[in-house]
Amino acid sequence: MKKFIFEITAIILIFAFILTLSSCFEGGEGELVKIIDIKLTDEQYAFVVKDGNTALVEQMNAFMAEIKADGTFDALVAKYFEGVGTKVGYPITTTDVENTENRLVVVTNCPFEPFEYMESDGKIYGLDIEIAATFAEYYGLELVIKNIGFDEIFVQIEAGYADIGMAGITVSEDREAVYDFTEPYFEASQKLIVAADNTDFDGCETAEDVIAVLASLKGKSIGYQSATTGSMFINGDEDWGYDGFANIKSKSYANAQVAISDLLNGNLYAVILDEAPAEAIVDAVNN
Repeated sequence: MKKFIFEITAIILIFAFILTLSSCFEGGEGELVKIIDIKLTDEQYAFVVKDGNTALVEQMNAFMAEIKADGTFDALVAKYFEGVGTKVGYPITTTDVENTENRLVVVTNCPFEPFEYMESDGKIYGLDIEIAATFAEYYGLELVIKNIGFDEIFVQIEAGYADIGMAGITVSEDREAVYDFTEPYFEASQKLIVAADNTDFDGCETAEDVIAVLASLKGKSIGYQSATTGSMFINGDEDWGYDGFANIKSKSYANAQVAISDLLNGNLYAVILDEAPAEAIVDAVNN
């Protein structure tokens, strides 16, 4: 219970801090941050399970094919990306749960709106979460959700403390060598968030243009959420094919909200984040 209360309090404080910072800029009027609307990567999200758990992969693939065919998936996407329909929240489990045959134990990482995030009622919402709930109901399973660190998702899957990771997880060759993935369900990319008055990227039209600007920066700091594709893009990763930027000071954060607060406070030049969560957080800050 203490851990649960701490997580809720931390999230509330983060958003309160962002709102406070917002009021300090331009009298609370106008945009504070913006997205550089150029895709820097091409990624695919899928759900991750322990290596060898082909039964769950096949079940989830068949289920996803069915809800895509009958329109359920499109309705869920519209709900969280366009605000069409009533969003449903689910309670979070705060203790370790051993898997049983009648449970679907999901590990996720929020805030990562619109895929998974928490509201003031203490429940977790999002596209991934409602997919999990619909799947559990379809197969008559009890839904158990654990909100943990992003990199811990893979640890718990490997250790058997969870059945499936659902957290906007990008499929990659190195991850596929260790874990099993479902079929991809969402196309994603990384984008930059900068201060609204930043004009450095105004002439950019392609990812190569943005990369050229980044490569020309001296001593600038860019924030990212730890263990994510944004981290690998900025710091470089041979397996992922990213060269990185030796000229940039990178800074890791537990989540994007904390990174954005540092951007607003002038401690970061930019934040790199997945496109859909970037749009959600920029909208929240500017409005």
